Amino acid sequence: MNTYKGACHCKAVTYEVDTNLEKVISCNCSHCYIKGLVLSFVSTDQFKLSSSEGNLTEYLFNKKKIHHLFCNICGVESFARGVGPNGEEMIAINVRCLDGVDLDQIEITKVDGKKY
Repeated sequence: MNTYKGACHCKAVTYEVDTNLEKVISCNCSHCYIKGLVLSFVSTDQFKLSSSEGNLTEYLFNKKKIHHLFCNICGVESFARGVGPNGEEMIAINVRCLDGVDLDQIEITKVDGKKY
């Protein structure tokens, strides 16, 4: 497991996350596809927000179960909060926002989110 620093484009939203980037997905739902999100999911104890919650704006859509959080300055969604299939709270990390990660070196699984 590695510790990564993550941030939005303008660095108003910053965080640290402990993950091995073992399961990374690219979803084709209307939200993820249009934003180009590449996601990895972690438990809440693996995530630490370094910046103020006041820098975040929330967007809910569809079933309104995932709290898509984006920077209220630059608009980048660097992470989201929700509940996983097992009922536990989780964080969805936008892997594109992690420092030092080369997406070409990671196995990315395609998920058909259009059908949900």
